[in-house]
Amino acid sequence: MKKIIVIVGPTGVGKTKLSVELAKRLNGEVINADSMQVYKDLNIGTAKIKEEEKEGIPHHLFDICDVKDNYTIYNYQQDARRVIGEIEKRNKVPIFVGGSGLYIKAALYDYQLSNEEFHSNFDNLSNEELLNEIQKDHDTDIHVNNRKRLVRELNKIYNHTINTSEINKPLYDITVIGLTTERDKLYEIINNRVDKMVDEGLIEEVKSLYDKKINSKAIMTGIGYKELYKYFDNEITFEEAINLIKKNSRNFAKRQYTFFNHQMDVKWFMVNYYCFDNTINEVEKYVKKIF
Repeated sequence: MKKIIVIVGPTGVGKTKLSVELAKRLNGEVINADSMQVYKDLNIGTAKIKEEEKEGIPHHLFDICDVKDNYTIYNYQQDARRVIGEIEKRNKVPIFVGGSGLYIKAALYDYQLSNEEFHSNFDNLSNEELLNEIQKDHDTDIHVNNRKRLVRELNKIYNHTINTSEINKPLYDITVIGLTTERDKLYEIINNRVDKMVDEGLIEEVKSLYDKKINSKAIMTGIGYKELYKYFDNEITFEEAINLIKKNSRNFAKRQYTFFNHQMDVKWFMVNYYCFDNTINEVEKYVKKIF
C-alpha cells in the first residue's frame, strides 16, 4: 500500500506553502481538502492558491464545480479516491492539504457513503452535541434550543452518511502532518489575513455574487461570504461584517484543532515564521523517516 501525506491545521497557518514544497521534494501532487475551494469564483475569501504559487506542481479538486452546485461529502469522496488512483499510477505521492476534516475522513477512512437520501432524528444526541457536530462542518446561527432546525441542518450535512461504524479506520497508509502556532500568533495571522483579503478585492468578489442573487449553500455558510451578504442586505455595518469575519475565522480555527486532535493521529509541528524553510526541512525529515 502506497503512502499518502495529509497536511492539516487551522486556517492561515501555512498549509498551502508546505504542501507545494513537499510536493517538489517528494515527487508529489496536491489534492485539495478544503470544502470551499472546490467551487469556482470563491477565490479571495477562501484563500485559494494562485496559479503562480503552484510552482508547476499539479493540483487537483480545485475549481471543479459551480458555486450554485451542492457539492457533497459523497461527491468529494468519489472524486478524491479517483484522483488518488490516478496519481499513484504515475508513481507519485498524493498530498492532501486543507482544513475540512470531514472531507479528509470521508476520502481516506472507512466512511460508508451513498447517494441515497438519509434522515435521522438524532435522538441519541443532545442539542449541544447536535450543535457541535454542525460546527465541525461550518458556522451556524441556529440557536442551541432550536432542536428542529439543528436536526434538519445536521441531516443536510450527513445526508449521504448511512454507515459510519468504522469511520476511524483508514483505508490507506496515511501520514498526517499538522501545522500549529501559539494561539495569539494564530489570531494575529487570521486578523491580518482578513484585512489582506479586503485589500485584494474580497468585497468586490462577494458583491459580484450578491448581484447575481446567488444564495447557494456554499455562499450562505462560507466565512467571508455570509457576513458580507448581511452587510449588503443592510443588516450590519461594514465594520461589523469585517469584525464578524475575523471572529468566525478564529472560532473556526478552534474547532479545527478540536476535530483533528480527536479524529486523527496527527504529528504536530510548530511553525517557524521567521524561517519557514526550517519548518519544511523538519517535516521533510520526519516524512522521509516514515517512508
